Amino acid sequence: MVLAPRSFDPRCMTTGGHAHRAPALPAPSRGSGVRTGGRIPPHACFVVSAVFHYLGPAFAVLLFARVDVLGVAWLRIASAALVLALWRRPWRTWRRLDAATKRLLLGWGTLLAVMNACFYLAIDRLPLGTVAAIEFLPVIALAAFAARTRRNVAALLLAVTGVYLLTDVRLVAEPVGIAFAAANAVLFAGYVVLGHRVARSEQVPGIDGLALSLLTAAVVALPIGVRDALPAVHDPIVLAAGAGVGISSSVVPYVCDQLAMSRLPRATYALMVSLLPATATVIGVLVLTQVPTAPEVAGVLLVIAGVASHRARATSA
Repeated sequence: MVLAPRSFDPRCMTTGGHAHRAPALPAPSRGSGVRTGGRIPPHACFVVSAVFHYLGPAFAVLLFARVDVLGVAWLRIASAALVLALWRRPWRTWRRLDAATKRLLLGWGTLLAVMNACFYLAIDRLPLGTVAAIEFLPVIALAAFAARTRRNVAALLLAVTGVYLLTDVRLVAEPVGIAFAAANAVLFAGYVVLGHRVARSEQVPGIDGLALSLLTAAVVALPIGVRDALPAVHDPIVLAAGAGVGISSSVVPYVCDQLAMSRLPRATYALMVSLLPATATVIGVLVLTQVPTAPEVAGVLLVIAGVASHRARATSA
């Protein structure tokens, strides 16, 4: 299962960027969306993104029985990178980027590789809803730091209390899982910061920056994941399942996020994002039969309240 220059922007909680239909122009067209996006309601785009954001990892957990955790993580990254590379052909953009933008994309890709590894190692040990809730704590902290208001401090306290309820019982039983979840949360905060910079870059049109970063992530993750992924090479069904995880975990939600973010008001999108921990919990119940306890339900609700009530510092649209 994702954190600032100027200020933290809830619209950039996943990938940022907006598709741009004229590669010859260096500046991305904010709000242009993907070609077919104009006919799809933005709220529908967000619902699809919210479902697939954790549905893909839930399927990945089921795949752990056939392929080791880091192997599944690498299959996700590599398959998503392949799909976006074939779609966007980002190497054409790479040739004309300046050195600073290249370093930014390489750093984002490296962070993405490590973040995905930590996320999968966490959901191998903890319920999906717990990992998702922990993931949002640094996000709210970033918002509170960018806009130090009583409202954001209260939001942070709500989220901290919720995460405490989620982790207190499991800290003794699964300290390694909690450590990986915490690492993933910190990396997710860094991912949002770098993703925001890529989205604001005048050098990277559309989602080409994402495609280039995913290609980087696939290369960076090779030493830690490709060996565990080798069994899938000899099993077409497992290989197809791994590719499906990559498409459902990365390609579908990232594109839908761009369609939603380009047309939803900032406050509306921030409020809708607060439902993601609940989405993860529901998917965990339906797909993985991970039924939460009463304290865990209370913890998820507190995190949702914290995410919904925080506000980024006002900036120009």
